[in-house]
Amino acid sequence: MKRVKSIADLEKLRAEAVARRNARETWLEVCTGSGCRACGAEAVADALDGEIEKRGLGDKIGVRRTGCHGFCEGAPLVVIQPSDTCCLKVQPKNAAAMVDKLGAGEGPVRDLLYLDEESGERIARLQEIPFYKHQERVLLEDNVRIDASSILDYIAIGGYGALAKALSGMTPESVLQEVKAAKLRGRGGGGFAAGRKWETTRNAPGEPKYVIVNADEGDPGAFMDGSLLQGNPHSVLEGLILGAYAIGAAEGFIYVRQEYPLARRSARTAIEQAREYGLLGKNILGSGFSFDVVIHRGAGAFVSGESSALMSAIEGHVGEPRPKYVHTSEKGIWGKPSCLNNVETWATVPHIINKGADWFCGMGTEGSKGTKIFSLVGKVKNTGLVEVPMGIPLRDIIFKIGGGVPNGKSFKAVQTGGPSGGVIPEALLDLPVDFDELTKAGSMMGSGGMIVMDEHTCMVDTARYYTNFLAHESCGKCVPCREGTRQMLHILDNIASGKGREGDLEILEELAEFMRAASLCALGQSAPNPVVSTLKYFREEYEEHIRHGRCRAGVCTALIAYEIDQEKCQACGACQRSCPAGAVHKSETEVFTIVQEKCIKCGACFRACPEKFGAVVKVPAGAVRRESAEEFALAGTSR
Repeated sequence: MKRVKSIADLEKLRAEAVARRNARETWLEVCTGSGCRACGAEAVADALDGEIEKRGLGDKIGVRRTGCHGFCEGAPLVVIQPSDTCCLKVQPKNAAAMVDKLGAGEGPVRDLLYLDEESGERIARLQEIPFYKHQERVLLEDNVRIDASSILDYIAIGGYGALAKALSGMTPESVLQEVKAAKLRGRGGGGFAAGRKWETTRNAPGEPKYVIVNADEGDPGAFMDGSLLQGNPHSVLEGLILGAYAIGAAEGFIYVRQEYPLARRSARTAIEQAREYGLLGKNILGSGFSFDVVIHRGAGAFVSGESSALMSAIEGHVGEPRPKYVHTSEKGIWGKPSCLNNVETWATVPHIINKGADWFCGMGTEGSKGTKIFSLVGKVKNTGLVEVPMGIPLRDIIFKIGGGVPNGKSFKAVQTGGPSGGVIPEALLDLPVDFDELTKAGSMMGSGGMIVMDEHTCMVDTARYYTNFLAHESCGKCVPCREGTRQMLHILDNIASGKGREGDLEILEELAEFMRAASLCALGQSAPNPVVSTLKYFREEYEEHIRHGRCRAGVCTALIAYEIDQEKCQACGACQRSCPAGAVHKSETEVFTIVQEKCIKCGACFRACPEKFGAVVKVPAGAVRRESAEEFALAGTSR
């Protein structure tokens, strides 16, 4: 390995890396992101390697273990290059047939291609699959093309070209101005202008200055930053080096949450390789600029994703937020100017430097430029990571890319922005997705979590779930957040259990107003969002819980009961066999019934009843005939 000491050295290394990639005719790019890995992707890659070796095709066909491809619903995925053919749900048993057909020049195994439900046809090319077709993949595209553990793979596709451009022909000020001109807003939650933050840190008095990657992605259902750092760590590292050059920092940190071991390993490998090649450390590319990076492992606290709490954790203290009358960009780590952006923001910077601010501003809306990565999960057919231009309607993301709600159910709402975000109802499906429009609707962009809900989602239970999460994750430092979330949770628990009272909704709204005004940090200030947004758009559900003891979604167990429709019951016994409480018994007419006093409302009978019968139904708790345990005993019937 030869250290890269100049721009010329880098270009020579790039030519060698490209030749190395082109040495084989075909590459099998196996997604080994967390989702595919959980579905057996490593075994698939090993099986493909074995079959290639067995047939002596190693000089023609290679296997590349890549980062997340995005289409988690199709895991494990294998993309065949250069034909851009996407194979879904690949298993080790498919390896022999795949290699045989490729070796014979016959193309992919047809049964592994995407099946279009409308036309009934198989789609081979990745870019023609509906999930990918409607995206604009700027950052995620490279996840499919490189092995995250290989710096040469990244260099071969143009990696560190932006750094070379900046160090050879741009001043720190011109790099900063390019980012400002691009109107890049931080992708971590608040959407603050990245260029302004960089400039504040650059101009703030005090040395040294620090740059930090926030990879403490703690939102339930969100995995954008983790997948990007795991699948393409050098893009994040290159962006961080560019930021350090513009700001005048000599040291940086990558703060990775404890629960991301694969992302942490990728980042560590990338840093080690960049040091070995001379792209980190002293006198980078012979420019006289020096910079290095340290990885800090988070302790698993959600509040540590807040900027000042994160910096306290790096210092070795408890991850608690500080008052914001002094910005961390002016006084951050150890009281020194510190610039914090999330993974996606830093990874965007090399693209801006390479292609220019005008290119970046050509995507998105007036106030929100570029693309944004979302994790699309919940009650949607095509789950996974999607990257789209800012301003795309919610409807397009959920129905064109996501494929809509499965099993014939109807769409009810989508929750955006993580636990501190809000829910958006069907009436606002045509809302453009950008920072400002989501905020106006009572939600937020957040880091990019997007959870789809169908007709069987209870909005009281949804607000209760997120409030419970936030109450447990509150650091407890300030009273409005610590006690406000607990009191909100107490009221929501009562409403969900049938103990709600008139006036509860007004108290929730009063608490929300107080928490937003008086909480120390963004966690407490935004914690009321799930409650406020569900009250705004689904208030009637709260009123039904309180006034009628009814949960229309059939979720709040205290307000529902299970009953067997005597006309639909076919006496198959599935409900009785599944019941752990012995609450299902057979009557004298050979049809099953449920003893309500014994029923623990676990729903096992409901799930066990064959769909074609649909005999077990949910009903309001007050509407069911309650057969006592004594009546059941006197009946003397079999169980």
